Amino acid sequence: MTTHTVLRAEQWREHEARHVALADELTATHRARAARRRTHPVEDFLFTYYSYKPSVLRRWHPGAGVVLEGAASTRRAQWRGYVPTEPAGALVVDAEAYRATRGTMLANVVRILESTASRAPAFGCFGMHEWAMVYRTPRPRHDLPLRLGASGTDAVVEGHDLRCTHFDAFRFFTPDAAPRNREVLSRDDQAEREQPGCLHAGMDLYKWAVKGGPLVPGDLLLDTFHHARAIRTLDMQASPYDLRDWGYPPVAVETAEGKAEYIRRQRAFAETGAALRERLIAALTS
Repeated sequence: MTTHTVLRAEQWREHEARHVALADELTATHRARAARRRTHPVEDFLFTYYSYKPSVLRRWHPGAGVVLEGAASTRRAQWRGYVPTEPAGALVVDAEAYRATRGTMLANVVRILESTASRAPAFGCFGMHEWAMVYRTPRPRHDLPLRLGASGTDAVVEGHDLRCTHFDAFRFFTPDAAPRNREVLSRDDQAEREQPGCLHAGMDLYKWAVKGGPLVPGDLLLDTFHHARAIRTLDMQASPYDLRDWGYPPVAVETAEGKAEYIRRQRAFAETGAALRERLIAALTS
């Protein structure tokens, strides 16, 4: 028999209110810019790359196995994944039914998470994926100046061993850069290539948390977003773009000092990501 945690109405409403306030704090600057039709090359990335609106972060779920007293009389009763339960007027996430209706998608997410967690992290890429995306092209992905200019950027790519393991980064490599990668990556072998040292694999934890819907507790969702946002900062600092006018000093990965800083921060993200990945796997499978 499944054992449930029961939250009184005042308890879960307090959790929900705190979650909404934190989500609004995390998205405040993005929402303000959007209202003025302004953009930010670093902070807005998670909302464009993943196409999840700020409202996604505001929706609090307790996760599977938590009964919410009095919730049947709220709008939550219309949310996908919730069913009535005892005591009367309560709701709970029907985890078994939710997994059944999204079996293929969730199974693929869990497969990627578990296979990534099973591998040792690699720290030798030095963020060259962003450089490979502008290699020998007159049209960089972002409307930003290149720190070393076009020829200097190309020289950095040519002086490094490209060892990207993340398909969603590799697919944006320029035609001249893609053959320089150690391996040709595809969507079909994503689970066999992902590794926990990769910055983009760490950012994707936010995507997987969103896809888990009501199975993923609200605190875990916000933790993955915060993690992804911090990773994106390093991702762009280590890129070929000059972001000093935006307040971001470069991590000059073309130098020994820059490489050392990149790896130090990459290792910290890998450690945090490992814990988040473990929590996600538990939320999606328990």
